Amino acid sequence: MGLKIFMASFMVSSILFFLIFIPTRLTLQLSSLRPNYMSAPKNNSKAYPVTFAYLISASKGDVGKLKRLMRVLYHPGNYYLIHVDYGAPEAEHREVAQYVAADPVFGQVGNVWVVGKPNLVTYRGPTMLATTLHAMAMLLRTCQWDWFINLSASDYPLVTQDDLIQVFSELPRDINFIQHSSQLGWKLNKRGKPIIIDPGLYSLNKSEIWWVIKQRSLPTSFKLYTGSAWTILSRSFAEYCIVGWENLPRTLLLYYTNFVSSPEGYFQTVICNSEDYKNTTVNHDLHYITWDNPPKQHPRSLGLKDYRKMVLSSRPFARKFKRNDPVLDKIDRELLKRYHGQFSSGGWCSQGGKHRACSGFRTENYGVLNPGPASRRLKNLLTKLLSDKFFHKQQCR
Repeated sequence: MGLKIFMASFMVSSILFFLIFIPTRLTLQLSSLRPNYMSAPKNNSKAYPVTFAYLISASKGDVGKLKRLMRVLYHPGNYYLIHVDYGAPEAEHREVAQYVAADPVFGQVGNVWVVGKPNLVTYRGPTMLATTLHAMAMLLRTCQWDWFINLSASDYPLVTQDDLIQVFSELPRDINFIQHSSQLGWKLNKRGKPIIIDPGLYSLNKSEIWWVIKQRSLPTSFKLYTGSAWTILSRSFAEYCIVGWENLPRTLLLYYTNFVSSPEGYFQTVICNSEDYKNTTVNHDLHYITWDNPPKQHPRSLGLKDYRKMVLSSRPFARKFKRNDPVLDKIDRELLKRYHGQFSSGGWCSQGGKHRACSGFRTENYGVLNPGPASRRLKNLLTKLLSDKFFHKQQCR
């Protein structure tokens, strides 16, 4: 029995050590990123009021969805880091890298990167969280931005980037959109007490998480929170998580190494236990997501019958979608003004005329915004969420 306990302790300690130092496994050469602190042409003094840094995560079979998402999500004022799971076939990794390298707009602006040494991501394991923190660390070191947004290849925007930039330009820069709750319910026994080991932290072979027979008691030095894995984080809070001036983020990172579905609790628990940041939370993930009744393990795939509710929700993102579902074409035409498979509408490529595709970057248009009706819907939603009636009542409790 003593030997078994020793071996289990050794394995857990090794994994924790690995996770702490995972940011040192740089997946992109910094020399290739440093020139891109500002995407604006050198002879253009105009700049966008706010900038977003995106992490786009994809796994095996997601290349088609990833390419389409990048076309609708792209904007020259933002930054994009693409992570394709190590478990995807080598051919898919090459296809994504070639797609980014061959796009003339991506090359001209230089704000789209692909992780060169990807991580193996295990479903429900902490490797997804490690990948997110890794991306945040890379983006913090290499470019200037205001908010960090994590999306998967199964997500899709319901607003243009001009809409998003325009609306967020009116918000305080320290606001964090993190859906959270301290009422864990069934998750106390199914998430809080079990101990798991993620083989993806030390193995190159994808496999399921391991469950340790012995369970643990609930923590008493901090309070657990749970919520959505999809967040919009301020640069200030991202810096706190990566290079925090107190030990809370690191302590909780060690704790969540053995926590089931840690991306659904880590940022919530960090921010709600932090005196500096707990009052900066908007209790919303800004995603339109629907679930079966009773809920299954994954959200329901969205289709044409969901379109009206998606629009009425005023949320900027939705998930999840099947590849090339007809509803995506409808979103392109009616919400994003995207035609012929080109980019979504934006002042940076506006060419005038009905159904004219946004196909190229016009240098003289850098800094120009052309928001549409969706920006008004999004502004109304955020005004409501940030009003005194809702904002303070929805803070961490």
